[in-house]
Parts: sequence; structure tokens; C-alpha cells
Amino acid sequence: MSILWTHVDSPVGPLLLTADPTGALTSLSVPGQKNGRTVQEDWRHDPGPFRTAEEQLCAYFAGELKDFRLEFSTAGSEFRERVWAALDSVPYGATTTYGEIAARIGASRAAMRAVGGAIGANPLLIVRPCHRVIGADGALTGYAGGLDRKVRLLTLEGSLPSPR
Repeated sequence: MSILWTHVDSPVGPLLLTADPTGALTSLSVPGQKNGRTVQEDWRHDPGPFRTAEEQLCAYFAGELKDFRLEFSTAGSEFRERVWAALDSVPYGATTTYGEIAARIGASRAAMRAVGGAIGANPLLIVRPCHRVIGADGALTGYAGGLDRKVRLLTLEGSLPSPR
């Protein structure tokens, strides 16, 4: 299967977008991301299929878009897919906790680590809003893209006050 890719500039650094041959977005990664993707020799650079994603990302960073309308194609276990679907339901400008995500999918407290692992394995940073998940005490806990990016995204969305 051929993987298509492109880079998109953004206020949080260059974004690496990948898609399957149909053009469905399979990942969005940032430099230094924990378990982020990097361009492979057999991938094909083709910005064409990413035009809509790039337009929506530009509008998001300009504060003009709150909900992404993109076709995704991700491969995860049934559990991870349930967690990722719960992430998709967290609205712009809001935050949620790992416990609230677990409750949304009917997972027990014992499954909290697995929920955190699934959130950390989200292949679609920014467009699938894992940055909106915070600790139960309000702490800005881990983000695969780095806490500095998480702060910038939450500030953009109005969940955190702008630095003075």
C-alpha cells in the first residue's frame, strides 16, 4: 500500500500529514512527537490529496474553524477506536479528563492506564483533539506533541488564558 505524505506549516511547527491511496488522512505528526511518524523512503510526496486538510488546519489556527470535517482512516484495536471516537466528541474550547473518557466508553477505573495509552497512541494530533484531555486535578498532563504545543492549542481554543 502506498503512503502519501506532505508537510504543512503551522504555528506549532511543521506538520507531517500522511494518507492512504484514497486520500483519507492516516496521521498528523509534529517534530519530536513521541511515536510520531517520519517520512519513509517508499512513501510518495503528493500535496494534492491534503488540500482540504491544509485549508482546515489554516482556518483552525486562525480561530475560524472549530470542527474538522476530514476523512480519516486509522488502524487501532477496537478499544483504541472507542477511545478515539470519544476524543472526537470533546468540543472546541472544552477539556475533559482521562476518567471522563473512560466513563464515556464504559471502561472501568482499572482500565484508566489503557485509556491513557490509547490517547497517547492517537495518530491524528490536533484534528482528533487529544490535547483537550487533562488530569483530574486540572493539570496539563502528557501530550505526545509536547506540553508546550498542548498549551498553545488550548490557549488558541480559549481553554487556557492567553499569556500576558
